[in-house]
Amino acid sequence: MDKNSKRREALLYHAKPTPGKIQVIPTKKYATQRDLSLAYSPGVAEPCLEIAKDVNNVYKYTAKGNLVAVISNGTAVLGLGDIGPEASKPVMEGKGLLFKIFAGIDVFDIEIGTKDIEEFIQTVKNIAPTFGGINLEDIKAPESFEIERRLVEELNIPVMHDDQHGTAIISSAALINALELADKKAEDLKMVVSGAGSAALACANMYILLGVKLENIYMFNSKGLLTKDNPSLSVLQQKYAKDIKGISLEEALVDADIFLGLSSGNIMTPEMLLGMAKNPIVFAMANPIPEIDYNLAIATRKDVIMATGRSDHPNQVNNVLGFPYIFRGALDVRATKINETMKMAAARALAALAKEHVPEQVNIAYGATKLTFGREYIIPSPFDPRLITVVAPAVAKAAMESGVALNPIHDWKKYEDELLERLGTDNKMVKLIANRAKTNPKKIVFAEAEHLDVLKAAQIVFEEGIGFPILLGKKNIILELKKEVGFDAEVPIIDPKTSEEETRRNKFAKAYWNTRQRRGISLYDAQNLMRERNYFAAMMVNEGEADALVTGHTRSYPSVVKPMLQLIDKAPGVSLVATTNLMMTNRGPMFLSDTAINVNPSANDLAKIAIMTANTARMFGIEPVIAMISFSNFGSSSNDSASKVREAVRYLHENHPEMVIDGEIQADFALNPEMLKAKFPFSKLAGKKVNTLIFPNLEAANITYKLLKELNKVDSIGPIMLGMGKPVHIFQLGASVEEMVNMAAIAVIDAQEKEKKKAKNEK
Repeated sequence: MDKNSKRREALLYHAKPTPGKIQVIPTKKYATQRDLSLAYSPGVAEPCLEIAKDVNNVYKYTAKGNLVAVISNGTAVLGLGDIGPEASKPVMEGKGLLFKIFAGIDVFDIEIGTKDIEEFIQTVKNIAPTFGGINLEDIKAPESFEIERRLVEELNIPVMHDDQHGTAIISSAALINALELADKKAEDLKMVVSGAGSAALACANMYILLGVKLENIYMFNSKGLLTKDNPSLSVLQQKYAKDIKGISLEEALVDADIFLGLSSGNIMTPEMLLGMAKNPIVFAMANPIPEIDYNLAIATRKDVIMATGRSDHPNQVNNVLGFPYIFRGALDVRATKINETMKMAAARALAALAKEHVPEQVNIAYGATKLTFGREYIIPSPFDPRLITVVAPAVAKAAMESGVALNPIHDWKKYEDELLERLGTDNKMVKLIANRAKTNPKKIVFAEAEHLDVLKAAQIVFEEGIGFPILLGKKNIILELKKEVGFDAEVPIIDPKTSEEETRRNKFAKAYWNTRQRRGISLYDAQNLMRERNYFAAMMVNEGEADALVTGHTRSYPSVVKPMLQLIDKAPGVSLVATTNLMMTNRGPMFLSDTAINVNPSANDLAKIAIMTANTARMFGIEPVIAMISFSNFGSSSNDSASKVREAVRYLHENHPEMVIDGEIQADFALNPEMLKAKFPFSKLAGKKVNTLIFPNLEAANITYKLLKELNKVDSIGPIMLGMGKPVHIFQLGASVEEMVNMAAIAVIDAQEKEKKKAKNEK
């Protein structure tokens, strides 16, 4: 995608369908006059009076305890510099989005129109009663230091400038583990720092708390080594100034144990790296270009332990590992500040988590057989689902132990359960799926590429590295659409109807005819069918000319699934094809089956659908907890529909006792753990969180997933084909660009899995 296209896409993302990235949603009922009278006058007077009696009641009756202000004056926005408060708002909204999706914290972004320190501080102090915490963002140094210091001292709620401390906390976790791997002690380190801004100073300060000696730190800015004879240094920089003649960065790095880079790209050469001590630790965190390229560093020295700020290399120092969970823990104990003890607790919790067994969900997302603690894994992945239950409690405990917690936690198991419930809509699964696909991209046929939205999806798939599109359709139309959307990459374009494809059509037709000649298909019929894109696309996959296909955007599901079932064999040992939809609900990812193929499955069919869905859930690192849905509960009806569900469950309990599955059960009991445990404590689902629903018929499953999608705006990936011998996946009619991209990623993952199974069977 060219620069103009990327610019247009970014602007459209922020502008449509609603400007901005965050909104306010009511948390109470408001449908009736009674509801409104409680929400506002006269009912609202009662909590007001209670808060007037005791100001701490504000946490009991309002959203203050889960509300953080992300505040900036726009003086140091990303790499854009001083662009002003209004221009900083998209960034602050983005930070609010991260708070919400990673820790369930609500945010108001506040952009303040002043560069005066006193005015800024007074403004924040004046609005502080609204919030449970203050996240300062993108404020230039040295003003940011004084602003944060004063607000921490003068307010009784948590305040943190994430630009300073986020990188310090995450890289401290990395340093703890790097030292262990390098068999070095902090007090013995010689450290060289490239960069003398707020983040570099905060990192150095925190490393000193870990044991690094001040006299062993050599800090450089753009003009060279910080020395005491330099009058332009700030008070905070003077702490690291040396009383020596200035030396070069290369000279300082001789026998250095650690290089900390928070400056600019490519300033560290291979020669500098070679001059460092044994097992050098290199944190090259300039973005988007590190101080030394990761691959170059690894090629230069096999013993280097390296981290960067990039997501495409191991050991990404990403602030999202810290700030959501640090504020989560601080808010939950009503901490009056975020102190050094809490920051260090977060760093140590992150370091310890990297040594734990990695969930299969994370292994799958990063295409690893098994991520284990070592040189390429010294800090956790930003998408590790355990972060909220590890870092937030560590911060909360540190707040209690350091005496700044006003609402201490006593039941830590209950708190952990509450944290898991706070995670909300699990759109992180979409990112995990995309990451998994990117580890081994495959060739994907887009059978309807002359339609604009399909081509847009193919463009995103290509540019994101998810797969390599093969575009089917009229070449002149596709080329025109490519020009319109700025899709400049050279990708294969095939029109099955043209004379250019006659040889391939005949090849495919003969292959198809050989399998169907005793089932009423003539060679002439086969040749005609190969002019149809879906038949042609399916044969491309069958004949190994493509790894997967996606289609269905412009046609009804039954008309598209027919050629797939005719041309593509079932997977070995499979007698039934079905579908499941992966729904991103507010309780986390859920699988719903069968949403598209089997109209009225038998008890035997339902059992097979449940087994295939369970295997698919495990493919994404989710251990299935399955409810077999009905209108009745455990024998309360003798209706045939309920009876077949009951029979399927009986079969699965007898033949697959390892599966966590039960029914027949009504949907509300399946999804409400308290109701289920109270009424049916004998159920295998009691005390568990159901994440998979198997419906008694197509009607129920299809209606349910579409209602969820439209009424609750739940993201859906699917229908995902189950039981096919090749990776073929069909969109719902009129699928959005995003849905098609997600389905393409699923198709790639399906191809990856089938490739692995084939290799395993051939051994």
